[in-house]
Amino acid sequence: MFKKLLAVVALLCAVTSHAADVNKATEAELDGVRGIGPAMTKRIMDERKKGEFKDWNDLITRVQGIGPANAARFSKEGLTVKGEAFKAAAATPADQASKADKSAGKKADTAKN
Repeated sequence: MFKKLLAVVALLCAVTSHAADVNKATEAELDGVRGIGPAMTKRIMDERKKGEFKDWNDLITRVQGIGPANAARFSKEGLTVKGEAFKAAAATPADQASKADKSAGKKADTAKN
């Protein structure tokens, strides 16, 4: 009897630590991710009504307040996009363009001197 009780408790713990997929999670599940509050949940749900998130970059681009740092933190807390965890090396196209612009600006400044 005790072994069955332990098995049920272990199963419940496994279910509660289950990763929440941003495309399928309920409001309560999103709120349950540490760092995501009611305001962020509303923004995610509003954007999700327009269509599923394709990947982490799509989520970062469409939801105000989620950048690479928050995406990494939310992923660490169990949030996924289409079952995938956030990979820090995955930068948005806008981030890549911004880095390229800054790099070009530094080269131009160096050339002037």
